[in-house]
Amino acid sequence: MKRLFLVVTLLGFAINLLAAQSEDHNTPLIDKEAVKEQKLVIKKVEKQEKKAVKAEKELKKTEKKKKQDGKLASNLASKQKSISKNEKKVASIQQKLAKGQEKGKLSPIDIETMNAKIVKLKTKITKDKEKLAKLMKKK
Repeated sequence: MKRLFLVVTLLGFAINLLAAQSEDHNTPLIDKEAVKEQKLVIKKVEKQEKKAVKAEKELKKTEKKKKQDGKLASNLASKQKSISKNEKKVASIQQKLAKGQEKGKLSPIDIETMNAKIVKLKTKITKDKEKLAKLMKKK
């Protein structure tokens, strides 16, 4: 009977020991799984951050593009306005020159200055037309 009691006790103790050892082996597995899950979560968060950075870059690119398009449009408008304004000035000066010569009220110096203004304005017009052509190519 003592032997049986001793065998049962040792068997019970061995079972408890095995159960304790199996729990010890499960905890590192659980820790390893938790570490794997944490790594996966970290990777997902990093991917989301990268996507957010890419989205910001794209947004900045589109804003920059819109700004450049706006500047281009305003430059086109200003060059066209400058050309038309200078053409009107040339026409006005030519009319004054013609009227003055008809009436004979203009001195030779006045005629030279008016012709010089006309030449200067015409060169400015041609330069502006060249710039306008370049801007149109960009558009």
